[in-house]
Amino acid sequence: MRFAPSQENEAFGQSLDDLLARAGVVAAARAWADGDSAPGRKIWAALADLGVTGLAIAEEHGGVGADATDLAVAFQALGYHGVPGPVVESVAVLPALLGDDPRLEALAGGAIGTVALAPRAPFLLDADAADLRIVVGADGTAGEVDAPSTPVRTSVDRTRRLFDAPAPTDGVPADRARGELLGAFAVAAQVLGAGRRLLDDTVEYAKARAQYGRAIGEYQAIKHLLADVATRLELAAPLLQGAAVALSGDASRGVDLDPVRDVAAARVAAADAAYLAARTALQVHGAIGYTAEYDLGLWITTVRALQSAWGTQAEHRATVLDAIRKAAR
Repeated sequence: MRFAPSQENEAFGQSLDDLLARAGVVAAARAWADGDSAPGRKIWAALADLGVTGLAIAEEHGGVGADATDLAVAFQALGYHGVPGPVVESVAVLPALLGDDPRLEALAGGAIGTVALAPRAPFLLDADAADLRIVVGADGTAGEVDAPSTPVRTSVDRTRRLFDAPAPTDGVPADRARGELLGAFAVAAQVLGAGRRLLDDTVEYAKARAQYGRAIGEYQAIKHLLADVATRLELAAPLLQGAAVALSGDASRGVDLDPVRDVAAARVAAADAAYLAARTALQVHGAIGYTAEYDLGLWITTVRALQSAWGTQAEHRATVLDAIRKAAR
């Protein structure tokens, strides 16, 4: 079975890439890290105009009603360009949690949402910039809370501001399992996109940086490092696409569909590949890669932070192992 994006997926991805390439995302991410969400909100509004914020929301609530293959394309682009904000929570998790909640219409229109769902996601990401803050309580209901005052945790990624999640006073039933699953899936796509950006930027640097009269990219050792990263990223891509097919429930493809297993496998492969891309990028760039002023660091810290977003690598590996053991019985 060959898992690959459709022509429609590729056209959508190209449109999104074109939009984000000229949107000033790096400057917006730096402003977001400093507590200024205005530039990031402009990008969010542009994403809403393209339909990205409503991809997972049904048409009757103002959304697009797209399937998970479009979500995979979108989150790879968001990760590649480094779009700041709670994109996973707002675009993927909240629509899955809230079902037919009327508040989804605002999210489809470009409102920013965030959610805390312990223990998988115990903090409200970027709660100060969000228009809708949802906390899923111990009873499984989702309730809206007010904006907390100050961040309580310092993330390795300064664009990810973590706030305490107060207990909601009331709530509506929430599909917790589906929300967690979509969160892990979106992170897999986002981190894969970030890994590809790190590889592309490192390849360009290796072509331009000269040592002993030659571009360092001409040396076989550098070529092998970058080839290893490219291979790992490419191997993760079909796992992500397979997870998208499983989430969409497309049994017509004649494959064994297990969304929980397939999302976990995609998440493990994508995050591992992106982490290798980040380590290799630092190794090839040398000291300049460690400086806060150099843009490479925006993606390196994002990849590091996403290793534990919506489940750790160890948790997702255990999920895959459990599925394999059950299948072998």
